[in-house]
Amino acid sequence: MNYTEAVEYILSVPKFTKKNKMENTVELMERLGRPERDLKVIHVAGTNGKGSVCAFLSTMLVWGRKRTGLFTSPHLVKINERFQIDNVPVEDGDFLKAYLKVQKAVEAMQKDGFAHPTYFELLFAMAMVIFKEKQVEYAVIETGLGGRLDATNMVEKPIATVITSISLDHTEILGETIEEIAFEKAGIIKPHVPVIYDGHCKEAEKVILARAEALDAPISALHEEMYEILGNTEKSIDFWLDNGYSVHTRVTVPYLAHYQVINSALALLAMEVIDSGIPMETCVRAVKETAWQGRMETVMPGVVFDGAHNADGVREFVRTVCRVRKDRPVTLLFSAVLEKDYEKMIETICAQTEFAHVVVTEIAGERNVPAERLAEVFRRYVKAPVEAVPQVKDAFRRALEEKRDSMLFCVGSLYLVGELKGLLAKGL
Repeated sequence: MNYTEAVEYILSVPKFTKKNKMENTVELMERLGRPERDLKVIHVAGTNGKGSVCAFLSTMLVWGRKRTGLFTSPHLVKINERFQIDNVPVEDGDFLKAYLKVQKAVEAMQKDGFAHPTYFELLFAMAMVIFKEKQVEYAVIETGLGGRLDATNMVEKPIATVITSISLDHTEILGETIEEIAFEKAGIIKPHVPVIYDGHCKEAEKVILARAEALDAPISALHEEMYEILGNTEKSIDFWLDNGYSVHTRVTVPYLAHYQVINSALALLAMEVIDSGIPMETCVRAVKETAWQGRMETVMPGVVFDGAHNADGVREFVRTVCRVRKDRPVTLLFSAVLEKDYEKMIETICAQTEFAHVVVTEIAGERNVPAERLAEVFRRYVKAPVEAVPQVKDAFRRALEEKRDSMLFCVGSLYLVGELKGLLAKGL
């Protein structure tokens, strides 16, 4: 079997399996020698910001000369993006080697009557095998969905758990209230293991504190008074950080969005709690150099990709656009997937801001929303010209033509961002 065949097999897995009980994942990891036990795991859960916090943490560890593994999802262009060693995606050969080892264990499990792992369970097992093979010291691991029942939660004793902002998303699975969703996210908290969390939402904080107290887990919270924004450019925001460890520390986060101030401040707080021996000045420099695809990412002058795809993400996107509009007009390229409340997303976007031009498109696959349908919704809310261009490549080119002296934001789905990143990689 070669690399391409392995990827095709993994992508086919969701078609013939379903989520398994934790015991199934534990059995798989037992047969692989429990590679996660040799790692210093930082486990990250939350609704929004998980990937960004993981990226900040990984970059700080790498800058501190720690051998670091990073496991995140989803990937935007190539599946290898999910497994990084010192912030570099693994090579195809290493991917294939890990897959073959895991698949051998899976086949033995099935012969003994165990279920086949899900897509995510398979990838998580591969990540742990890769990290052990590459002699990783620290592993930064992002949960897939939720936390309590997530495959990553089989890690017995991480060195820290981190919970990012919590809001309503995946309510059909995780619960219909903030408290119910927070309960699932707080499921990653372990006895006596430090938990660092975003304390902005009081409903979520109450649940997290109760869980931490029950497990005697030390707590550290990021609250609004711990940071102060100083100013911003088209590519970054400067802020003061006062979190009880660092006092009046100036930080530059290389993104336009306010939420990346919160994410970077939370990651810096986590690094203080972990006490890795890395100087804070090194961590601050690392924050400035952190690259994380598709989250208010400036990909070329005046062009920003953002994967905002739920209510909270859209609100933060609007907050950023409102600030940018004070200095220059804004052009929008938008798409969405079928299961999201795209009408509400569009209404929220249009209620608080104005656009010079709107281009809507549709992503590949069965989950796409027709471009003309999206255009119909936009036309109910905006006075600006709205164009429906079904092909992503053509839509991006059209949006660039209309951009002129404006800022172009491409938003609505990580799948849209992934297609756009693929086009840029090919030179459009």
